[in-house]
This record gives sequence, structure tokens and C-alpha cells, in this order.
Amino acid sequence: MTETTLIEQAREAAGLSQRALADRAGTSRTTLSAYEHGRKSPTLDTAIRIVAAAGFELSLGPRIEFQQVTEDRGRPIHVPNFLPSLPLDRAFATVELPLHLNWSDRGRRYQLRDRRQRSRVYELVLREGGPHDVLTYIDGALLLDLWDELVLPAKVRAAWSDVVTGNRGQSDS
Repeated sequence: MTETTLIEQAREAAGLSQRALADRAGTSRTTLSAYEHGRKSPTLDTAIRIVAAAGFELSLGPRIEFQQVTEDRGRPIHVPNFLPSLPLDRAFATVELPLHLNWSDRGRRYQLRDRRQRSRVYELVLREGGPHDVLTYIDGALLLDLWDELVLPAKVRAAWSDVVTGNRGQSDS
């Protein structure tokens, strides 16, 4: 899988060609292509202007880092320092989990807009998944909403409890 740049992601999400976005942003198609392919780096102001021309904005969010907290049945449990936030289209998408997550029901598609199916996916990801899986399938607000209903091994629930309840990394100020 190739990495896409933020500018390319914004352009593709807006359904624009390089020419159309370049015209809207007041730049050339060749310059936009150079940004997308990493041959040139835009200034922050330029990136903001181009992303805005695609109908998006840059925003600041926490850097999510994972720590292996413990193990359950020989599997490491990786917990983020902050709960991830997914775009709505991904948080409520229809997904087919990779084999390492869903080895017993291969090829099954889950509709994340369905609460029961989303619960099942979250249980599988928290039990079997690694950092990439958490960032791909778990939305923090939806996890918080489901937390009390999820069927999880005690070690997994304990490992995730502080970050889900908001107790991780808080100071007494």
C-alpha cells in the first residue's frame, strides 16, 4: 500500500482532478502533482490554502502512541494514549476484517452502523488486534458508548479501562 499525502487525500475525497484543485487553489497542476508525489513540500500556508480549496481544513489532534500494557493468552495488548477518532464514513462503514482478526468467520462483512455488529468488531479488535487495527476500526466515542456492553477478557478490559474512562495521563491540576 502506498502512502498518500494529505493534499492527495483531500483532493480525492472531494472528487477533484489535479487540474480542478490546482485551479481552485491558484496553483499549477504540475506544482500540485509535485506536492502529492513528495517532490516538493508546500509551506503550511500553502497546504492550508490547497486543502481549503478542496473543502477541508487542517486541524490539530493528539498524537496517538501505543504501549504494550500486558499479555492475554500470549498475545500482547496494545493500548493507545488517547482514543482514536475516525471520520464518520469510516466509523460507520461496512468492513471485512483481515484474517488475523476474524479467523473463525472468514470473509464476513460487518456493518459498523449496526450497533451489534460494531460491538462484535470492537471486541475482536481489542482482543486480537494491534495498533494499526485499532486506528483502522475503532472510534473512541463509539467505543465509550459500547464499553459497558462489550464482552472482553478481564485482562483486555483492565488494560483499556483507564484510557476509555479518561483516567490515563491526567494530572491533578
